[in-house]
Amino acid sequence: MTLQPDGQGRLRHLLTLDGLPREVLVGLLDRAQAIVDGAGPAPAALDGEAVCTLFFEPSTRTRLSFQRAAQRLGADVLNFDASSSSTTKGESAGDTLRTIEAMGVRGFVVRDGAEGAAAALAEVAAPGTAIINAGDGRSAHPTQGLLDMLSLRQAKGSDFSGLRVLVVGDVRHSRVARSDLHALRTLGAGEIRICGPEALLPAPEEMQGCPFGHDLDEAIEGVDAVMMLRLQRERMEEGLVGSLDAYHRGYGLTAARLRRAAPGAVVLHPGPMNRGVEIDDEVADGPQSLILRQVANGVPVRMAVLETLLLRQ
Repeated sequence: MTLQPDGQGRLRHLLTLDGLPREVLVGLLDRAQAIVDGAGPAPAALDGEAVCTLFFEPSTRTRLSFQRAAQRLGADVLNFDASSSSTTKGESAGDTLRTIEAMGVRGFVVRDGAEGAAAALAEVAAPGTAIINAGDGRSAHPTQGLLDMLSLRQAKGSDFSGLRVLVVGDVRHSRVARSDLHALRTLGAGEIRICGPEALLPAPEEMQGCPFGHDLDEAIEGVDAVMMLRLQRERMEEGLVGSLDAYHRGYGLTAARLRRAAPGAVVLHPGPMNRGVEIDDEVADGPQSLILRQVANGVPVRMAVLETLLLRQ
């Protein structure tokens, strides 16, 4: 993604983890871990800067996490509400960006249902403006991928070469899955398995050699980490899933299924969860769950990203 680095190789935007150099990805994880460990930036590191959450889709975790991250860095936060903005009058996203830039805002956190929306804004952004993709279409959610990797690294160590990871569910439509797969490959994960109903798996060439199948009981054998994905209920309306009960029987993570994984295996889920559909309460709230740790790690990861992109050198 040539839009991400500037002419000096410095990260200008964060649009995807696909193709992000390993040293950049690891550097962001190291910085986030330092913040977790208390070696964070000065409380007013971004004093005088402003960050706008430019969300054209609903969000709870991601929006609040970015807001908290920006506040901890001392930045002002502007919340953009698409439902009451001039976009409802026909203003383009690019014009909206330029209007807010003219107010002195340099940081934009963008969520949009359209594929490539964040990259399109990066194309027209002024020099010095940073665009962070907070999820666009089904292509990428890079900060979610980073916080998932940080949570996994904290639980299993920084050497991913022996790690067996299973991704379960609607991979075809999941931007989280794509960012996780990009990050896991970059970090050298030993084995990445994919499991889900045939209608919810992407084309084999998109899985880039990852073993995939439709039998969760078989796929989960001996894995060190299980990444569950949210089942979007519109998949039933599209005829891709028969029923929620049938999905749970085939692909719900139960305590019995989790016992097939390696001892000490961990469970991740990006949220929001459909309890009793893709994951049972006993697993979501159990000792092997990293789900709340993922949420907590969202703040230091996003602080590391905002600091990297906006801190004046």
